[in-house]
Amino acid sequence: MAAWQPLAPDDVEAVLRIADVIHSELPEGAHVFAERIRLFPEGCLALVKQGNGNGDRELCGYTISHPIRRRQPPALDAVLGAIPPDASQYYIHDLCVLPEFRGQGLAGQGIRRLLSVAAANPGRFPDGACLVSVYGTVSFWARYGFSPPEPAIDAALAEKVRGYGEDARYLEGPAASP
Repeated sequence: MAAWQPLAPDDVEAVLRIADVIHSELPEGAHVFAERIRLFPEGCLALVKQGNGNGDRELCGYTISHPIRRRQPPALDAVLGAIPPDASQYYIHDLCVLPEFRGQGLAGQGIRRLLSVAAANPGRFPDGACLVSVYGTVSFWARYGFSPPEPAIDAALAEKVRGYGEDARYLEGPAASP
């Protein structure tokens, strides 16, 4: 059993351990995760294993999300510096659930929690939500209303997305939970 809770700065080492399992081909440094938690804590969640009995906080997943300018997600392993004041799109940077916790609907719960953050700020995200799908997960994200955008992305964004891997795809979706 696990539940989503706010991600804390002290969780960065646990996030790195999970990222090493899930994203070994797409490494990001501790500085990236620490900055996202500091800049937009409401968009960063920890999936915490329940009932371990010893009172320790054991992470089995995490999410990272934050506002961006329309179709301007950060490059992999890049710091933001600040949330742009004219950000109009909600970016889901990462969603990870360790393999042994999959199949329980936990990823969907995390996505709905993230999109509820966006929905709680009416008018702030007129350009909806977006993400970079990796590892062939386009069909997974489609269940939550994400799809390739029309009109198609420009060459600069396509090049940035390639930095997430050859199978990476930029998707857009609703700024509220479907």
